[in-house]
Amino acid sequence: MLAIVFAFMALVLAFSAIKVVPQGRQFTAERFGRYTRTLTPGISFLVPFVDRIGRRLSMMETVLDVPQQDVITRDNAVVSVDAVVFIQIVDAAKAAYEVENLTLAIQNLCMTNIRTVVGSMDLDEVLSQRDSINAQLLTVVDAAAAPWGTKVLRVEIKDLTPPADLTQAMARQMKAERERRAQILEAEGDKAAAVLRAEGAKQAAILEAEGRREAAFRDAEAREREAEAEAKATDAVSQAISNGDVNAIRYFLGLKYVEAFGELATSNQQRTVIVPADLSGLAGLVEGLRALNADDGGATPRPPRTSVPQT
Repeated sequence: MLAIVFAFMALVLAFSAIKVVPQGRQFTAERFGRYTRTLTPGISFLVPFVDRIGRRLSMMETVLDVPQQDVITRDNAVVSVDAVVFIQIVDAAKAAYEVENLTLAIQNLCMTNIRTVVGSMDLDEVLSQRDSINAQLLTVVDAAAAPWGTKVLRVEIKDLTPPADLTQAMARQMKAERERRAQILEAEGDKAAAVLRAEGAKQAAILEAEGRREAAFRDAEAREREAEAEAKATDAVSQAISNGDVNAIRYFLGLKYVEAFGELATSNQQRTVIVPADLSGLAGLVEGLRALNADDGGATPRPPRTSVPQT
């Protein structure tokens, strides 16, 4: 029996003296209720019946949810805000003995600082500057949690919810702003189209004017050449007359006679053509002109053939 009792007491002493700390955790050791040291991961030995484990703390990064709360902004708008906090204990002794409830303390610290930061901003700033809010909260909360042996790694605003009526007003404002932008873009498009059309009309008018100028220049040049030819022909006839050549006069008058009769026959306003009674004289005139052309060896231009329509 004594052996069994001694064996049992030995087991109890061994369990009370030998402590194994898991990875990622640290234990505090107390002697008669007073903190003495911190047990790190691995095996540790305590004095039986004198030392005991005080607090078992996780040294891993921990995520805490900050409860949702209503916050009044600087422009008297009410928004609902909640957040998440990422913390890690860096000093087990301070985390165990400097604060009673570390999780509750950090949650309340975040809630109060959220009210402070968000309350100092307008609603538009709160909705658009979430990163700035996170940075300010991280700075303030980390400085406050440092005496507790805790490092605040990140503070993230999880949700920002304005009231329903304010959300509807913001939606109407956004719709009006988008419609205004659409009208501006449409007006700018119409303006650009009008400018392009005016520029096109201008270029078309310039090209048309240049075309008319070129055509007028060509017409003037043709008339000038025609006048030069007519002057040369008249000069030739005048020289022939001065030399006593009657055939030149007959050729010139016959040519004009035939041209006038052809214009009379081809006129759009002429319905009835009066043919001269002396057709044989006309035929003789034409034959005389041909003979004159043959005698000149083709030097004098031949009159154009004009068909005489009959009624």
